Amino acid sequence: MNPTVRATAVLIENGLVLLVEQRMSACEGRAWSLPGGRVRLGETLRECLVREVREETGLDIAVGRLLYVCDRIAGDGHVVHITFAVRRVGGELSLGSEPEPDAEPIRTVTMVPLRSLAEYGFSERFCKLAEAGFPDSGTYQGPVSNIGL
Repeated sequence: MNPTVRATAVLIENGLVLLVEQRMSACEGRAWSLPGGRVRLGETLRECLVREVREETGLDIAVGRLLYVCDRIAGDGHVVHITFAVRRVGGELSLGSEPEPDAEPIRTVTMVPLRSLAEYGFSERFCKLAEAGFPDSGTYQGPVSNIGL
């Protein structure tokens, strides 16, 4: 089986970060995540992020700097996570459209205080990186555990 590429977005406005709530099989114990999803064949990372954020949250975004690249390798699965800073350019925050056939439905979308990420199941390591603005942005981080995911 080939690796899956997943593009994710970090949208921070006025100290609040955008999160979506959905069941995540790869992250037991955590229901909240950054918006994003699987890159389709022939789709650029930018196109994927714009589509996924719109589908999941109702927001239109512009893709900014690369924050990190990391791998989640477990069992027979391998996901390459590519995460970008994004900014809102339109739309209204709302529960997005119907999920893709193989995706878990989004239950809630919200903006939460950056300092409260731990309350939404994010590790201390990830919280510190997010609060610091991802100081090693644009780098390969290795396994997801290196960024606390």
